[in-house]
Amino acid sequence: MKALIKFLRKPIASSIVAILLGFLVAAVVLAVAGYDPLGSFGALFSGALGRPKYIANVIIKATPILLTGVGVAFAFQTGLFNIGAEGQYILGTILTSIVGVMVDLPPVLEIPLLICCGIFGGALLGAFIGFLKAKFGIHEVITSIMTNWIMLYLCNFVVMSDTFHKENSTSALPINTSGYTTILYNWKKSDAGIEFLNGIPWLKEVLLKTDLNIGFIVGILVAIFAGWLLSRTKLGYELRAVGYNRDAARFSGINVDRSIILCMVISGAFCGLAGSLNITGISPHAITQLAAQEGYGFNGLSVAFIAGCSTVGCIPSSLLFAGLIYGGMSVQQVMGAPSDIINIMIGTIVFFIALPGITNALADWIERRHKEPDPNEVPVAKDGTPLPKREA
Repeated sequence: MKALIKFLRKPIASSIVAILLGFLVAAVVLAVAGYDPLGSFGALFSGALGRPKYIANVIIKATPILLTGVGVAFAFQTGLFNIGAEGQYILGTILTSIVGVMVDLPPVLEIPLLICCGIFGGALLGAFIGFLKAKFGIHEVITSIMTNWIMLYLCNFVVMSDTFHKENSTSALPINTSGYTTILYNWKKSDAGIEFLNGIPWLKEVLLKTDLNIGFIVGILVAIFAGWLLSRTKLGYELRAVGYNRDAARFSGINVDRSIILCMVISGAFCGLAGSLNITGISPHAITQLAAQEGYGFNGLSVAFIAGCSTVGCIPSSLLFAGLIYGGMSVQQVMGAPSDIINIMIGTIVFFIALPGITNALADWIERRHKEPDPNEVPVAKDGTPLPKREA
């Protein structure tokens, strides 16, 4: 019991308890709706992990929400709420697409150039939001929500422009193949590649039937770098100090305005990188006309909260989130249950994580229930009057 109480007081406990409660609520909803909860969960896990192709697709889907989650978590740890990750992601895709169509260099130059374009786009928008916050005190939530919609319509404008529009479609022209970050894109479609892959069925399934790319590897490195930057560097200390107490940080000599802008620049850069890697790594390698937000930034927000706003914690959190989304399609196909049940589960998980101190309160309750009585403790009445001890 002591081990359980000790575990519940750890930060990771709140995420694990919230996930378990999310599955519990989903099971109740499924049962009430007349579906088999165990069968539905079996279909969910089978749809996410049942075949090598499924696992690869989960990793692909996890990449952008990992990077946007890291961006949100980074800002949150410095006292800022970057709800504009969606817009920063979109601007990253726009600049990557524009440069990827107009510039065709060797891959060793083209890929870094496109990635830098995505980073620059997200950082530029983050800098604008941070500048308004630092200089005019305009809350970042307001400005970032507005920029999300501005970027959506800017994306549609670029897609439908004469220069970049692809005829008879709702998408822009794809970037040049020299900018693709899909793993072994040219080799795996060659005769030699197909002949080699025929001898390894699982690898053939992964490489030929998915757009597996380098994005998730980059995401892991970025998450580790962001955690190191925050916890092991002078800059990270200054950024976190501003988040904890802005007045105390200013009194100690930290340039608060610069820190706010820089934090949003870094956070936006991570989100813009997510957009760049999606364009370079996933077919059709182009931006498309948007009727609504794609949700990568908002899903990254959920990923960051599930991870307790730990940048490294966003790695398993993004895989869980992507697995639920991708595997959730199998719940509808196999069991006939609506895939919206996955949204209910995710919403429940985020809801319980948002409740502060739920695991600590649970630990206190368990501790009180199993607390051994102190033989030297004097019992008292409600008014504080000592009561006589009972004889053994």
